[in-house]
Amino acid sequence: MRNLLAAVAAVVSIAGLVVIGGTSTAGAAPVCAVDYKLNQWSTGFTANVTVTNQSAPVTSWKLTWTFAGNQSISSGWSADVKQSGAVVTASNMPWNGTLGTGASAQFGFQATYSGTNAPPTDFAFNGVSCSGDQTTTTTTTTTTTTTTTTTTDQPPVGCGTAALCDDFEQQTGTTPAGRWTVGAANCTGQGSVSIDNSVAHSGSKSVRVNGASGYCNHIFFGTRVDGSSGAVHGRFYVRHTTALPMAHVTFMAMKDAGDAGKDLRMGGQNSALQWNRESDDATLPEQSPAGVAQSKPLPTGRWNCVQFTVDPAGRISTSLNGEVVNGLVVDGVSTPDIDSQWLRKTGWRPAVTDLRLGWESYGDGANTLWYDDVAVGSSPIAC
Repeated sequence: MRNLLAAVAAVVSIAGLVVIGGTSTAGAAPVCAVDYKLNQWSTGFTANVTVTNQSAPVTSWKLTWTFAGNQSISSGWSADVKQSGAVVTASNMPWNGTLGTGASAQFGFQATYSGTNAPPTDFAFNGVSCSGDQTTTTTTTTTTTTTTTTTTDQPPVGCGTAALCDDFEQQTGTTPAGRWTVGAANCTGQGSVSIDNSVAHSGSKSVRVNGASGYCNHIFFGTRVDGSSGAVHGRFYVRHTTALPMAHVTFMAMKDAGDAGKDLRMGGQNSALQWNRESDDATLPEQSPAGVAQSKPLPTGRWNCVQFTVDPAGRISTSLNGEVVNGLVVDGVSTPDIDSQWLRKTGWRPAVTDLRLGWESYGDGANTLWYDDVAVGSSPIAC
């Protein structure tokens, strides 16, 4: 019996981790603890922040800190994140302001920098230092002040403890921005990605992908994730117009650092859902009549909840609209017509580094798709 690992949500990669907390000079417990996780590259970074209230219960909170360098925040989520000069204030949203003693709230942001990117150390919770001293935050107004408010009045659907949970309501442009990058490794041709203000699973916005047929029309929007240290759980809602074709197509891809940077892909073939491993072209399930029968089509004209788990031990689980798809499970025990071909590659230990949603057609197969309520993290989240 295959265990349902499935659910939701891939993790933002951790290039730096700082945990702040201490006691006051009088020996009292600290008012808060801050877990500040960095994923950075040469000119930018994302930070996922968990603040834990270690004092009396509160009904609202503000976390403040000061950057030591030239960091500049461009977008945020799950908090009202504002920056003035080097000083940053993250305030709760209506849905995560109440924190009992020991309770935590999570939020994040994306920013740019140059030179060094030292994590801040002077966090204060409602004006009280997380090291125990009373602090006063001084805001200096300059001509380069950046103010960013990128969250909505309601949480994205099913956030739970996801490190990334996006319903795209904060997007103000015509294409996904902030944490998302649009493009493809090869030619994009007629493929396109846009913010759609008329179709949504929740709220009023989604991401629309116009997927054309043919190799040179690949198109995705993607973000970094880190599957190097634990299982990646993902969940997204997808709606599309055209049934999956007989030919091989992809609507989700993840770069696998554990497999020479080749893609781990989810899509379809023989009109049913499948996984495909780029390095050896193995499919899950096998493309035999008995194998395809253990998969399912992706229904058209409705929102579908797709959940997946990719485990660094080499296991995969997949669910569609809350039900496990038996043909899309790798449990380590070879099953004819399902994962026996997949398991012939010994020592496969996935370490995914990104999540890309969009459309790849390798021959026939155009489609229009909408994506919404995308969640990735280190623990499952249901539809």
